[in-house]
Amino acid sequence: MIKDNLVIGLGEILWDVLPEGKKLGGAPANFAYHASQFGLNAMAVSAIGQDPLGDETLRALESKGLDYYIERIEYPTGTVQVRLDANGIPHYEIKEGVAWDNIPYTDSMKQLAQHCRAVCFGSLAQRNNISRRTIAKFLDTMPEDREQLKIFDINLRQEFYSEEVIDASLRRCNVLKINEEEIMQVKTLFEWEETGFETVCRKLLERYGLKMVILTCGVNGSYVFMPRFTSFQPTPHVKVADTVGAGDSFTGAFTAAIMNNLPITEAHELAVKVSAYVCTQQGAMPKIPEALRKFAK
Repeated sequence: MIKDNLVIGLGEILWDVLPEGKKLGGAPANFAYHASQFGLNAMAVSAIGQDPLGDETLRALESKGLDYYIERIEYPTGTVQVRLDANGIPHYEIKEGVAWDNIPYTDSMKQLAQHCRAVCFGSLAQRNNISRRTIAKFLDTMPEDREQLKIFDINLRQEFYSEEVIDASLRRCNVLKINEEEIMQVKTLFEWEETGFETVCRKLLERYGLKMVILTCGVNGSYVFMPRFTSFQPTPHVKVADTVGAGDSFTGAFTAAIMNNLPITEAHELAVKVSAYVCTQQGAMPKIPEALRKFAK
């Protein structure tokens, strides 16, 4: 029996191959994991290969206690070579032609969409037409309800995006999460003349009828822009181990807080604290301390 109020990370699941070894990742899976730590009915939805790495993926998800709906298909399980620069900022080399490029839309996935309260998806898993169509069908099948959250965590990577994909995703989502580099890339992609990031965020809010635009600016803090409200939170100073998955933990914590009816400013504050903690840990899926999860009890 499918649970109601599902929170789903839809898209890539892969192995981040870091200097110290490989760790399970992929932005939607990271999001689902962090949402699950706050007591939400969270799932990773993706595809993996019928290979040893696929077996290892399922074992890793089970060890994390994360529910999943994952098709096993005739493509290799995804991998990404991650190189960290001197500031702990990741740079990615993403293997193409992998399982998460070819996520099939199934009857089971349709049922998940019908019970979904919040979904997080990005642009990377839409680089291939098969997964792009699956994501579109999933979003279109979700119930039309003002409480529904369709979060487009844009995650622009290398050359794996286009104006068409970004525009279609913005039309289907109601929350956009984007960073300071990506907001300027989107402005350039759409050939807009606006200069300041707030002006661009507010144009996106208005043009696409979004509930909110979440803008993260690294050490310079983060913003939540809504039609009649703005929240700003500074970024805490922490000793950075690596930033892989920090943005996904922000989105997962923010979603959990909103679904637990916290005010926007409190949800934003929690998301910043969780993200800062993840920056102090290796890999994208560390366990969040209970002190940061206590609102969910």
